[in-house]
This record gives sequence, C-alpha cells and structure tokens, in this order.
Amino acid sequence: MRFFHPLLLTLRRAVFLTLLCFLLAREAPPPSDLAAQVSARVGALQFDFIGWTVNALGLKAAQSASAEQNYLRTDQRKQIVLDYFDLLDHSLDLDRQINDIFTDPTQRDPDTAARGLKTQLADTRARMGELSPLAEAILQEQIAAVLADEGFALGGQTVPPVSFHITALPGFLVISPRERIELKTYANLEPGLTADEESALESKMERELNVSALVVPLGGLGTYPTMIYETANLNYVAEVGAHEWAHNYLTLRPLGLNYEGSPELRTMNETTATIIGREIGQRVIERYYPERVPPPTPAPDPRATPTPSPTPDPNAFDFNTEMHETRVRVDELLAAGNVEEAEAYMEARRREFVERGYRLRKLNQAYFAFYGAYNVGPGASGQDPVGPAVRALREQSRSLKEFLDQMSWMTSFGDLQEAVAENK
Repeated sequence: MRFFHPLLLTLRRAVFLTLLCFLLAREAPPPSDLAAQVSARVGALQFDFIGWTVNALGLKAAQSASAEQNYLRTDQRKQIVLDYFDLLDHSLDLDRQINDIFTDPTQRDPDTAARGLKTQLADTRARMGELSPLAEAILQEQIAAVLADEGFALGGQTVPPVSFHITALPGFLVISPRERIELKTYANLEPGLTADEESALESKMERELNVSALVVPLGGLGTYPTMIYETANLNYVAEVGAHEWAHNYLTLRPLGLNYEGSPELRTMNETTATIIGREIGQRVIERYYPERVPPPTPAPDPRATPTPSPTPDPNAFDFNTEMHETRVRVDELLAAGNVEEAEAYMEARRREFVERGYRLRKLNQAYFAFYGAYNVGPGASGQDPVGPAVRALREQSRSLKEFLDQMSWMTSFGDLQEAVAENK
C-alpha cells in the first residue's frame, strides 16, 4: 500500500489547509480606518499572497505525490540538503557580484560586465529549482520527526503538517502611532524594493497619516505553506521552519486566533514561536547535521592558575544593553507627551549605533513596535513584562509540548501571569 501513502498525505494536508483558511477567514478582524488608508497608499506595491500561495501549494502537492525522498538513504537525503544550500550560497554570492557591478559608478557598461555572471546565476538557479522541492521535503520531515519526539504527532503526523517554501520574502511595512509604541497596522510589500523606494514609502505614510513607519525584513512568514527567506544558513532555516510551524499550530487555538487582539497577545505569540523555533531548530541540527552544531564555549580548566577578571571596559558598546536603555528612555519621553524630543533622541542614538558599526537605516517608534514583540532577551523590548513572563513559563514547564499547549489556550496577558504564579 506504499503507493497510496503520498496521496493520502496530500489529502490530509488539503483538509488541514481548508480548515485553516476557514478559521482565518472567520477570525480575521475587519480592517481599521488606518489599515485601509495604509493599504490605499501602498497600492500596487502590495504583495500578492493569493498568487504566491497557489503556486507554492502546486509545488508542495507535486512533491507529496512523488514522495521521492522516501526512496533515498539517510546519507543521500542529507547530501541533497547540503547540495541545495551550497547552490543557494553560490547564487547569493553571484547576486552580490552583479549588484556591485551595477552600483559601481566607474562601470561604463554594466550589462556587458555582468553578462557572464548572469549566465552563471541562471544556470545555478535552474539547478536549485530542480533540487529545492526535494530538499525542502527532506527538511520538513526532519523538523516533523523532532516535533514528533516532543509529542506533537497525531497518528504519526504532526498537526499541522510542517510545510514551508524557501523564497524571496515580502517586505513588512510597520505602522505605529507617534505618541506611543504600538504595532497599529501593517502591510506586506512586493520583495525587491530598493532602500530609496522603502524610504519614500515610509515618508509618504508619515507625512500623510502622521504616524511612524518603517519597512523591515522578515525571516519567515506564517502563511501555509510557510515562507522562509533565501539564506544559505541551514541552522537558521531549521529554526525559522520550526518557528513558523509554531505559528500555524497556534492559529488553530485561541492564542493564535487572537494574535491581533492586543500588543501583549502579539508579543506572547511571537515570543512563544521564537522559543519553539530555537529549541526545535537546535535539535534538528544536532540530530541530522551534527557537524554544523556551533562549538560550545570552552569550560575553564580547574587545574589552571586562577587569573583575575579583567576590568570591564567602560567604553565597550553592547548592542542589546544600549538598545534597551534607548527604549526605556523613549518610553519615558513618550509617556510625558514629549513626542518630538523622543524622535530627536532616537535619531541621535541611531547615529551612535551607525558609528559603532550597526547599520540602522531608521530608529523610530515603528522599529520598537516590531522588534520589541520578539521578546526573548533584553533590547528593543525595554521594560515590557510580557516576554520575561513567557520565558519564565517555559522554564517552569516539564516539556516543550506542555509549554506550547499551556500558552496556546491563553487569551490575555492575565492568563499568562496567573499560570506563572501558579507554577512557582
């Protein structure tokens, strides 16, 4: 009966997708006036989710029907994944070389200079196109196997099934009020916008709507199949694949369905998914690609002569610490109603970060509204108590599944606070 297994798997995924779309359609909130105004101004730059999803589903259905990976040995499966990421790394390097040619002011004929590189890129992309469905299917199954070990499988199948596609991701336009830090609305943009185009769009939003705006890159997007941006970092893809699976899991439960309900709920969703992604991604690499596990920090030799701790450098610049201090000060200024002073302070701090080697194009309320939600450590979240509470619950939980299941049924920050207090 092995011949029928891929077809049954495809049917199960189709049933899940139908249910997921039904839930999303039922629960999606009506657009606010601000959301409608932002969407109108984005116009043709809006990302075509329907077209992308139809294409991705076609690729996944074809791969499920063939299930070629089932007939490969373990070493062959691993080599296909590694070969794909080598090709991806080469294609990204060719892209960079071509871009360098076209941005070189001394180049008189960039088209001719880049012709050979473009041919190489086309050949590399063609080989990637042949390998990518199989490499993705293998990685999906590896992530699913680790999730199953954690208790997330039902009848041998993770629910929802792990499904992602490595692709160019849309840009993410974040809109926050100027007088406070809050992700008020957003828009997904066509990939490939230049920095000038992003800046022009942000300025248009700020000028016409009196808001704070910022276009940020995404590492993944919780569609179904999930989008993961093109990177040659296998460890990162394993982590993001698990992170976005967690979002799909939560979408079928109250926490995910109420993602847009409040800033606290959004942070609870993102911090939970980030924790899941990091732990599962790390285990995937440890099991299937042990040579890619980062080396541990060497333990001190107990027989060595103790040396005095070096005096801390007062001029040392720690990004997370400095960003945390910036966020705290901005919150204070905004709470006092000093919006323009807060904005001037953020710009001054941005210049400081740039001088220290951190290429921040813009530092504003929208920046903190976006990055503060991924609350897994100090930094852009400032003194937000939500992230630490999520991390505390994970430390109190006996397993990853216990943690995720407990989080998934919450509908407010109060639920999280009660759970942490009960487990103390």
